[in-house]
Amino acid sequence: MITVSDVSLQFSDRKLFDEVNISFKPGNCYGVIGANGAGKSTFLKILAGEIQPTTGSVSMAPDERLATLRQNHYDYEEYTVMDTVIMGHKRLYEVMQEKNAIYMKADFSEEDGLRAAELEGEFAEMDGWEAEPEASQLLQGLGIPEDLHYQKMSELSGGQKVKVLLAQALFGKPDVLLLDEPTNGLDTKSIQWLGEFLIGFPNTVIVVSHDRHFLNKVCTHMADVDFGKIKLFVGNYDFWLESSQLAAKLQADQNAKKEEKIQELQAFIARFSANASKSKQATSRKKMLDKITLDDIQPSSRRYPYVGFEPEREIGNDLLRVEGLSKTIDGKKILNNISFNLRKDDKVAFVSESDVAITTFFKIIMGDMEPDAGTVKWGVTTSQSYLPKDTSAEFSSDLNILEWLRQYAPKEEQDNTFLRSFLGRMLFSGEDVLKEVSVLSGGEKVRCMLSKMMLSKANVLVMDDPTNHLDLESITALNDGLIAFKGSLLFGSHDHQFIQTIANRIIALTPNGVVDRAETTYDEFLENKTVQDQIESLYQA
Repeated sequence: MITVSDVSLQFSDRKLFDEVNISFKPGNCYGVIGANGAGKSTFLKILAGEIQPTTGSVSMAPDERLATLRQNHYDYEEYTVMDTVIMGHKRLYEVMQEKNAIYMKADFSEEDGLRAAELEGEFAEMDGWEAEPEASQLLQGLGIPEDLHYQKMSELSGGQKVKVLLAQALFGKPDVLLLDEPTNGLDTKSIQWLGEFLIGFPNTVIVVSHDRHFLNKVCTHMADVDFGKIKLFVGNYDFWLESSQLAAKLQADQNAKKEEKIQELQAFIARFSANASKSKQATSRKKMLDKITLDDIQPSSRRYPYVGFEPEREIGNDLLRVEGLSKTIDGKKILNNISFNLRKDDKVAFVSESDVAITTFFKIIMGDMEPDAGTVKWGVTTSQSYLPKDTSAEFSSDLNILEWLRQYAPKEEQDNTFLRSFLGRMLFSGEDVLKEVSVLSGGEKVRCMLSKMMLSKANVLVMDDPTNHLDLESITALNDGLIAFKGSLLFGSHDHQFIQTIANRIIALTPNGVVDRAETTYDEFLENKTVQDQIESLYQA
């Protein structure tokens, strides 16, 4: 267990936390949520002892061990993959190094023998003989094959290093596990494996993530960072979201029949509690949910942007025809003989083991890159709007937000009143609209791009990882807006729930062709063994 007592954190211009009191208990997984800038990652650093609070303390039992997911991918270049993972248990690694050094001595003394015996005892108590098998199992679960386990970290790709550091955090069954965005950089299989691992993890897990599907799968509680306080709520992210929205509705609608709203809230609690019994974590979660009262549920102060796309015209019969598309970059085959036809009403998720393949494909169909071979033909009734993964070129000017957006507004919508109102719905209020676009955060840039796309009234949206940089509130708003969108959509994403709730067609891009599945959900696509075998064979071709 880890206990936070009267923790406050004061910066020169603001107080981030104010007398936070909270306990995180074994057997539970806590999802830390809050708007961008609320202090989620900072809170994890306070728990880890990397940042000292202005007041208060964080305590654990003296014999308990805490592990964190490190981001310093290049600090272990000279170590083997195996050693890097075992370093996750600092004391175990120190014991291994010391006893190995003693055994390597040419003049092994009696004193050395006594010390070695002490170390062997401590080593056994820490399950040291199981260290390498456990590390190997973690690495393989995350997709790092055995032939890499004794290679140096410097020989691995960036994505592989991310996985090794995640294995390092998970190693040795820590009493408290802190994970800040653990699904970043992971492929679908690794995310699924991590979810199953955390569901079965017996100790305390505290995780920050923007992946709603992941939070729903693994979390027993949500820790909501709001107004400098942190409140605990039983249940996963969807339960927190729906119950807080129902509570807000009850609070706001003073004139409605209160009893009706209360019954609606009670029915929701009962329904969610019943559904929880189907999950792997569910016995304890269901017991907790059964004890919830109306007083335990409070409205959130979160603000959600308005995201709504309204196409100016309908798409005709032809949307997009791609024939024989191929592209090689720096001698590496990225796309090869990609062919398919899209029809109106398609909302297509493009998936691949390589993000570069998806980005390259989108750049080609949007005319930002030339293919080596093949053709792209858009239907004559289509109009496209594009959100690239890298938006830096869009924001290199010294314009402020208001001036920047005015460039893309129709003539009748270029006055300040309209644009300020429009930006206000995207959470740029008051003086915010006068901020220079070159200094915006990643999330602010994406909200600006979404504003530009809404004003375009295009009937085809092309989006490359649109949830990247967005907070959960903006992701939810974008998700809902794209479900309601009456045009067509081509997108790539790592957000499972985003793909599952929006896409009606999945196209897997490989270096040797495509696997195209129309009228299928993402879950059906992942669970179809024939389809997954087909994709695997294309990668091995």
